[in-house]
Amino acid sequence: MVLPKNYEGQACSMARSLEIVGERWTLLIIRDAFYGVRRFNDFIAHLNLPRAVLTNRLHSLVEENVLVRTKAASGRDEYTLTSKGESLWPVIRSLLDWGDTYCSDGAPRRLFVHALDNGELNLSGTCAACHQQVDIAETLVTPGPGLEDSEPTPDSITAALLHPRRMLSPFT
Repeated sequence: MVLPKNYEGQACSMARSLEIVGERWTLLIIRDAFYGVRRFNDFIAHLNLPRAVLTNRLHSLVEENVLVRTKAASGRDEYTLTSKGESLWPVIRSLLDWGDTYCSDGAPRRLFVHALDNGELNLSGTCAACHQQVDIAETLVTPGPGLEDSEPTPDSITAALLHPRRMLSPFT
């Protein structure tokens, strides 16, 4: 049985939000877009999801103005976050923190640090070193103590995320 895509009869902003980002894989696609994934095949390789599902989710996110599809110099489609999409960062960051707290072996898999001074960012995006609110484009995602060294690196995105990299910076 296929569940309906909308929450008809729910006069609730959360219900409306879930109609856009609540489908399986959607938040992981958005997370990867923050990490810098832009190309269809890179989403496929990193997330290991069915092509038809990714096509559907990308189409929906473009239709809802969370992502924008553009042509790269190579002629291939690329997907980048819009300002509406970037405004989801606190949600993604909170879910990552919640997962580290309640669904992991205790240590975070990823840390988020200020690119200018390497100060760790708290959940609200404030740098521990300079005490400034840090923009997502000035944030580095780095391996955390909970990231297992023995995990295989089956794709180039996973391998690249084993090293610090600037958020939103495209993979080349």
